[in-house]
Amino acid sequence: MTSVVFVHGTGVRAKSYEKSFARVVSGLGRVRADIRVARCLWGERHGASLGLDGVSIPVRAKSRGVGGDALLDEDDPLAVWALLEVDPLAELREFAAAAKARRGQGARAGFAPGRQDPWQVVADTARGLSLEAVTGGGGNMEAVTRGEGSLEAVTGGGGSLDALVSDLAPHLRTAGGRVAQEISRTLGGTPPADGIEPIAARAVYALAVQRAEGPHGDEEPLAVDGADRDTVVGALTAQLGGRDRGGFAARAAQGIAVRALNSYLSPLSSLAHTFRGGITKGSVPASGDILRYQVRGAGVRAAIREAVRAEIASGGGPVVLLAHSLGGIACVDLLAEPDPPAGVDLLVTVGSQAPFLYELDALTALRRGEPLPAAFPRWINVYDEQDLLGFVGEKVFPDRVTDLRVNTRQPFPRAHTSYFAHQRLYELLAPELPK
Repeated sequence: MTSVVFVHGTGVRAKSYEKSFARVVSGLGRVRADIRVARCLWGERHGASLGLDGVSIPVRAKSRGVGGDALLDEDDPLAVWALLEVDPLAELREFAAAAKARRGQGARAGFAPGRQDPWQVVADTARGLSLEAVTGGGGNMEAVTRGEGSLEAVTGGGGSLDALVSDLAPHLRTAGGRVAQEISRTLGGTPPADGIEPIAARAVYALAVQRAEGPHGDEEPLAVDGADRDTVVGALTAQLGGRDRGGFAARAAQGIAVRALNSYLSPLSSLAHTFRGGITKGSVPASGDILRYQVRGAGVRAAIREAVRAEIASGGGPVVLLAHSLGGIACVDLLAEPDPPAGVDLLVTVGSQAPFLYELDALTALRRGEPLPAAFPRWINVYDEQDLLGFVGEKVFPDRVTDLRVNTRQPFPRAHTSYFAHQRLYELLAPELPK
């Protein structure tokens, strides 16, 4: 039986690793039942932490200054999602501002006194949104939404869409209530306007994702495939009485997103200084792991070597290293050492910077200009063009690397963390894995 050793990337610790590990087990299991997946969790022991509790971070007494004025490309279909990653309610607020402007220009409300405000109908619907349409309507989805039931009992479990619904279901009621509150507060009494349904659905989805990632954003970002996101948003939009067009806004609504993001960006620099301590501590696992690896990387490589040795000792078949991000750098360094671990038949790097670091002459075991060692195993490198941390290797190491492109349909940085929720990844890898 072929063993796939899953090596995580930067910022990952035990809780988030287990989630990713489960996705890999499920994804590979659907395409290759003969694969055994083994753990290689190095972050707990060899990852970065602030050993003095952040005393090196300066305290800013007063916030001042204004940030940049970078513009969001109105033609980018990911523009709305890039905005909602920053502020889930920004698009809804811009919609409300446009509706109020129409009222200021003399537009009539369009409903008689005593009749229910149509915006209140939308708000009430938002409070009662459910994911039953996504799961097929079976089982007790209400219990899952309350966090009291198992999604597997409702859907049968296993797919990336099921995993997303499981992550979002406990937070949907709170997210819907927050959006309903915003609709009532900002749109009550304004003239009716088309297009609120997909905007409200996206806001509910984005808020649910934000809550699922922890109150301070300290959990690893959810791995979400764009197709699954669009399925969920489409189902929420339909419940609200509208139709979502491809999971993102049409041109007019996209303009709303552009204005919202550009107005939102200006105070970011000031806010960043105000909350610098929390931001810095929160970013330590991700950025600190990279810095620590550059000078203390031997421990990470030793952990990978031991995981390979354990699989070889178990008497199994060929060993594959499946490595994400910084884990891919560590695997390339390890396999390029003079005494690489024996028995590795295939290296698969996903969203990795190893080819880029080679260009920079920043790899530990391989200098720029040196070829890969003759004993270096076959190397498949997976990347997403939206992932700014994913690089290609075919031109860096001609005839030694095969690049495979996937499209998770996610904006950066979520594109970097969503590979293992993307079923196409496993379909591409299935015929490449040794038997």
